[in-house]
Amino acid sequence: FMVDGGRPLHTLDKVRERHPVAMHGISMSIGGAQGLNADYLARLKQLADRIEPLWVSDHLCWTGIDGHNSHDLLPLPYTQEALDIVCANIAQAQDVLGRVMLFENPSSYVSFPDADMAEWEFLAAMAARTGCYLLLDVNNIYVSAINHGFDADAFLAGIPVDRVRQIHLAGHTPGDIVIDTHDRAVCEDVWSLYAKACARFGPCATMIERDDDIPPLQDLLDELAIARDIAAAQERVAA
Repeated sequence: FMVDGGRPLHTLDKVRERHPVAMHGISMSIGGAQGLNADYLARLKQLADRIEPLWVSDHLCWTGIDGHNSHDLLPLPYTQEALDIVCANIAQAQDVLGRVMLFENPSSYVSFPDADMAEWEFLAAMAARTGCYLLLDVNNIYVSAINHGFDADAFLAGIPVDRVRQIHLAGHTPGDIVIDTHDRAVCEDVWSLYAKACARFGPCATMIERDDDIPPLQDLLDELAIARDIAAAQERVAA
């Protein structure tokens, strides 16, 4: 949608006439040591000013180097040096856009021996320093917890309650390394973790991601009903 006119923007304008829109990106490369792409930020601001979204979000990762975009969410070392770079980039992005952003925890398949903090500690420090909000991907927490052997409950407990603005759910492919594939139904363990997230963070916008092997619509609606039931049950408990 970051184009000058044409059918994509026309379609998005029609949607925006009827519904609020949340903008979600994959190419900001907020963890890039070379800084952010000024042209990308300018085009993103143009789109955001046109759409006036609920929020603009991207991923806590880097996506390329020397002008080459890998089109993948590459992992960061959770170090003080990386935190300084990320926070400087977030400050630049939020200044250009004129709005506070959300950043999502990606799924992870490698770790770095020089990391000096846990992922949730990195996220909490990032939010405290920049004022940004968090898009908490519960499936990604589960995937990374299995791959790296950490406690998913500890991850939730380390996230500041007042910074979570949206939650993502999805299916994944199990195996020796669990892969966040978005091509199957949400599993029971992720639903359980979602219930804990709802209990901790309260009512929160939630989206179920499905990118491949799309089932009949009713199957997706059934998943939506599960998410709504879990959220409603936690609201009743809190009340």
